[in-house]
Amino acid sequence: MIISVLGLGEAGSLIAADLVAAGATVRGFDPRVAPPSGVIAAGSDADAVRGAGVILSVTSAADAVEALRASLSACEPGAIWADCNTAAPGLKQRLSTEAAGAVDVVDVALMSPVPGNGLRTPMTMSGPAAARLAGILTDLGADVVVLDGPPGTAATRKLLRSVFYKGMAAAVVEALAAAEAAGLSGWLRGTIAAEFVKADAATLDRLVDGSKKHAVRRREEMAAATELLTALGVTPRIAPAARDLLADLS
Repeated sequence: MIISVLGLGEAGSLIAADLVAAGATVRGFDPRVAPPSGVIAAGSDADAVRGAGVILSVTSAADAVEALRASLSACEPGAIWADCNTAAPGLKQRLSTEAAGAVDVVDVALMSPVPGNGLRTPMTMSGPAAARLAGILTDLGADVVVLDGPPGTAATRKLLRSVFYKGMAAAVVEALAAAEAAGLSGWLRGTIAAEFVKADAATLDRLVDGSKKHAVRRREEMAAATELLTALGVTPRIAPAARDLLADLS
């Protein structure tokens, strides 16, 4: 089986290289990036997908629909179109509609950073052909979880996790920027690290229940934090968002 990889940025190149190392025949296209060693260079999206049983679209959410449209006429009947881009469920559903049965669209959510993992990046998949794709990629060394449901189901799970994880990262970045402005970056970095170390399964309940129980007091606290960041010359984004959410809970 030929596997096509569209989009050879950091993620696409690493996955493509691992597919080659696992023994797959890989064709790749990216208008801005040369393919890694062992990947057969194609001249266009359509050229890359010709003869491929599996197409991994790792372009970007903004280019996902156009990549599909540019490729459909060259796709083999029954080919699997695996959209690996981080996108809203609606986009994954749109791809399935655009395909109109010419290819089997599978929603693939990459659940951790690709650098350091490559093809072994944990993947969550949904769509009618997800189990078929999982079988192919698992045989090549991939780590796959298949979900029941149409394209968009995997994306929903990834993005819900992103609200937590990326939101937490944004809060840490904002807090450390303010701490640096206040000359307290070392102290706050140590405090945050200590909180991560002592966190356990009960931490989640304490965060949720405490936010509801003490919403009024915590809203005022985050209002004061917003004022502090402004006074320190740090544009507050996460602090006022937390203030407003707590206001809704109070």
